[in-house]
Amino acid sequence: MNSLVTPIKRETLVIIGNGMVGHNCVEQLVEQGALARYQVHVYGEERQRAYDRVHLSEYFGGRDAESLAMCEAHYYNANGVQLHLGVPVLEIDRAAKEIVTADGRQPYDRLILATGSYPFVPPIPGAEGNSRLVYRTLDDLDGIRAAASGARRGVVVGGGLLGLEAANALKSLGLEAHVVEFAPRLMPVQLDEEGGAALKARIEALGVGVHLSRATQEIIVGEEYAYRMCFQDGDYLETDLVLFSAGIRPQDALGRSAALDIAPRGGVVVDSNCCTSDPAIFAIGECASWNGSVFGLVAPGYSMARAVAAQLAGAEHAPFTGADMSTKLKLLGVDVGSIGDAQGATPGAKSYRFIDEATASYRRLVVSPDGKNVIGAVLVGDNSYYDTLLQYAQNGIKLPNEPASLILPAGEGAPALGADALPDTATLCSCHNVTKGAVCCQVEAGITDLGELKAATKAATGCGGCAALVKQVFEHELSARGVEVDKSLCEHFAYTRQELYGMVRVEGIRSFDELLAKHGRGHVGCDICKPAVGSILASCWNQPITDPLLIPLQDTNDTFMANMQKNGTYSIVPRIAGGEITPDKLIALGAVAKKYDLYTKITGGQRIDLFGAQLHELPDIWGELIAAGFETGHAYGKSLRTVKSCVGSTWCRYGVQDSVGMALDLENRYKGLRAPHKIKFGVSGCTRECAEAQSKDIGVIATENGWNLYVSGNGGMRPRHAELFATDLDEATLVRYIDRFLMFYIRTADKLQRTSVWRESLEGGLDYLKAVIIEDSLGLAAELEAQMQQVVDAYECEWANALSDPEKLKRFRTFVNDERGDPDVHFVKERGQRRPATASELHLIPVTEEAL
Repeated sequence: MNSLVTPIKRETLVIIGNGMVGHNCVEQLVEQGALARYQVHVYGEERQRAYDRVHLSEYFGGRDAESLAMCEAHYYNANGVQLHLGVPVLEIDRAAKEIVTADGRQPYDRLILATGSYPFVPPIPGAEGNSRLVYRTLDDLDGIRAAASGARRGVVVGGGLLGLEAANALKSLGLEAHVVEFAPRLMPVQLDEEGGAALKARIEALGVGVHLSRATQEIIVGEEYAYRMCFQDGDYLETDLVLFSAGIRPQDALGRSAALDIAPRGGVVVDSNCCTSDPAIFAIGECASWNGSVFGLVAPGYSMARAVAAQLAGAEHAPFTGADMSTKLKLLGVDVGSIGDAQGATPGAKSYRFIDEATASYRRLVVSPDGKNVIGAVLVGDNSYYDTLLQYAQNGIKLPNEPASLILPAGEGAPALGADALPDTATLCSCHNVTKGAVCCQVEAGITDLGELKAATKAATGCGGCAALVKQVFEHELSARGVEVDKSLCEHFAYTRQELYGMVRVEGIRSFDELLAKHGRGHVGCDICKPAVGSILASCWNQPITDPLLIPLQDTNDTFMANMQKNGTYSIVPRIAGGEITPDKLIALGAVAKKYDLYTKITGGQRIDLFGAQLHELPDIWGELIAAGFETGHAYGKSLRTVKSCVGSTWCRYGVQDSVGMALDLENRYKGLRAPHKIKFGVSGCTRECAEAQSKDIGVIATENGWNLYVSGNGGMRPRHAELFATDLDEATLVRYIDRFLMFYIRTADKLQRTSVWRESLEGGLDYLKAVIIEDSLGLAAELEAQMQQVVDAYECEWANALSDPEKLKRFRTFVNDERGDPDVHFVKERGQRRPATASELHLIPVTEEAL
């Protein structure tokens, strides 16, 4: 007897929304086997399939819509999902269990709302056309690009994270960019007062105007620009376009019209199963309100999608119970991190703060009232602390005896939290809920490639903020099992820095784009590989960093060839080789400092530092300094900084060699040499060691018979005595050994690795290094010397190069078409010189009409 098996009739599931969360929900349905139960229809209002909004700003940097897409074009069809793009849903007929579109009606058994959010535009009279742009979709970005054509200035209304991203977009289009924020600080949700102030200083230093505590009353026709934004206090700002990024609102219109429960502040109300007031309808992502909160990050949306997909697949699931809104960002190249109770609002909470004026960094650690747990943190300028602090906060890891050590510079505080200290339950990737235990399981299953791990777990494929931690844990687990670890520089280059250096040198590669096309993956690179490759190119060819192909690879200090300070001004350090200076040059420095009212200080490297110059003043100041015979001192670069010397045998009764002459020769030979990290020399005229040469990367000490050479010292955050390398050298041999040593370091060190750390990592130690440099055991001596000579011969003063090119000088503007300085930069006098005004002093400074 034949029996016929009747196939199970699948129900119809409709997903409204094809953004990141809607797409992730489809992926979860596929992975959890729910498509055996449901025929899925996805409706997207946009014409493009789901794309990565987290990296939307890269659209202006060369990425196209296809490269931003969340999946391959065939993904939906291959999995039996019907995708309807460019088809907005007009209505939900709950009684008939149908959705209504312009194409007709589509029945559903279950429905998921994933409509996301929309940009909030304040109801300001006159906001229309180019004065009413938003920053949300690819179509929006196309509109911004069109509006920017022929424009000079653009203003972003809103100083949150999206507003700063939008300001970066305007800068990338060549516009003078300004940010107008209603609150008294930038990123008021994520940052405290000091963090907001630090971020403001850094943003302004990049040439973006910041206007705080400003409410726009109306937008009218401008005089110098197309529009005038009139503020409540009577002030105004003119612009050619206005871009609104004043926050988001839940896209809950369909839910409202369908009479679903809506939260008082917007958003379709959901329970811990993400179910709405209609049991047949779920809501996930930014359109949903859970416990009165709407979550504006992608990770909570993914958690919601995961919970709903599990329910539809009939699998066990963890209920949605809220989300950690901690976030790690890079805005206009500035690191910003916010963890947990960043504002310290918890009653009785204690805070530790670290302010680094040298690098304009700010860190705040918030601990529980009993002092046992991390409950919050703020980071501005350096996110290298973020992963450790997040794990302390998320996993209740016991604090060290000195909690402040967690935010002190490396080498002064507690060591970074090792992978072995994390419990298996520690969440590494919050976007996809990947724990350390999940990574360990994949390693046990045989995965040894980071790309394969990401594909298997999706770790680090969301916002990407966890990439460093995932890599650290993955490599730790591989090493623990005796597996050789992949040392790829980053996801764009499957090579070490040393291997990339070899490619650049051997193949004569002169640009980042050429190297990426020949040996890399992707389109634009990242914050790991760009500066690393920039350093390699500079070390090999010594081209001016102001060249257009090299500018995108530089950080702020290199971009403007000056060190940015805490109040957004810059310091200037001309080269004073060996510390030797003539009276005429001293007078010239004094005249420049007096003319521009600069704070002056003698540095530890026997130079004179001039502080307080604004961006637009830098070319004028350097023009005068170069005319007086100075040149750039490269204090802003990962390069040779100084060669410190005593007066030697010329003056000192103990000196046995001319240390000043040697210092001059060495500094003039190696000036401008770019390396993985900064390099410092010291030359002492006798063993009394007044130049402290044994704490330097290269130390030279005179003897009766010549010069002793010391290498790999460091007097910085991680002090290390230099080691005696060779004795009683004549001058020619000394220079040859230094040539070889520095070039061998440059070609073999890791990114941002000091000579001291590099030396400690060398297998074979000092004996190996002596064999390579002195005995030429690798047969590289002649090659290393020739490469160094090529760099020496290519030297030119970067500031002299920039001053001779009008196009390069265009970067040095505080405001386009306005010669005034930044009115928000204030100073006070102390000990006869000016210094930056503190926050408490600012209210004492009168606001003049000129400043407004």
